[in-house]
Amino acid sequence: MDRNAFLKNTALLAAGSLFFRQQALAAMFGRPAGTVRMLRNNVGIFTERGGTIGFCLDRGGVLAIDSQFPDTAAHFIEEIRKQSQAPFAYLLNTHHHGDHSGGNIAFKGLAGKVLAHQNAAANMRAVAEKAKTLEKQLLPDTTFDRKTRIRLGDEKLRGHYFGAAHTNGDAVYHFRKANIAHVGDLVFNRRHPFVDRAYGANMTHWIEVLNDIHKEFDNDTLFIFGHAAEGYEVTGSRADVLAFRDYLQRVLDFTRQEIAAGRTKEEFLKNTAIPGVTEWKGDGIVRPLTAAWDELTAGK
Repeated sequence: MDRNAFLKNTALLAAGSLFFRQQALAAMFGRPAGTVRMLRNNVGIFTERGGTIGFCLDRGGVLAIDSQFPDTAAHFIEEIRKQSQAPFAYLLNTHHHGDHSGGNIAFKGLAGKVLAHQNAAANMRAVAEKAKTLEKQLLPDTTFDRKTRIRLGDEKLRGHYFGAAHTNGDAVYHFRKANIAHVGDLVFNRRHPFVDRAYGANMTHWIEVLNDIHKEFDNDTLFIFGHAAEGYEVTGSRADVLAFRDYLQRVLDFTRQEIAAGRTKEEFLKNTAIPGVTEWKGDGIVRPLTAAWDELTAGK
């Protein structure tokens, strides 16, 4: 091997070694990179860990929907600051769960207004007080009951509350100009859902809520979902909303069938599949099965 070839190969090996060392260090000390994806107009999403963050960059300021966790919220703010120095005019929460509102604290002193449905705001306070972490939470300063309107420069938003579903305080926020609706955890795209009965969830009414969402929006509406199974998107269409509705209906129908057949709860929870459901697979099936059983046997 001549000297030039030797030096070239040595440099390549050194570079490769450096790359793998950097990868190892990143795995030990670094963070997984959050992903920003623009959807339509100035509306986009941020994904890293927890519920999907929606956002709008407008001359009227920046609006964020949900905040994930304190560390990932800081990463989101960092990414937004690369694109806009406009103030954060609004932070909206779809509901109270920590993977959607735990990062609110990162917006303290940044967000002009923090808004949520009145039940979600009450739930945030109750959870924080119970955990004695009220000082680590930024609570909504503005709430609404059934509907609310927000103007952000060129974009107009409407907030909707359709009733108890995943919790008793799930809000839907619609960017009217972009025709994008953030539905939070009202849709788990091909992923078994968490059903928070302790905070007012109701699977029977959840189905009605999804019907209302389908009626409220049109075929051009792009939906942002709170979560999706591996291999699926956190965005989708009205068809995906109806697919999740049908999944919930099959869970309830199967549960009624098993109760009528005299199964015990322990026997029922050993099921690893739901008849007629082919796309919702994997871990987490015990969550909806438990919630459906408890809902249908309440008071019996």
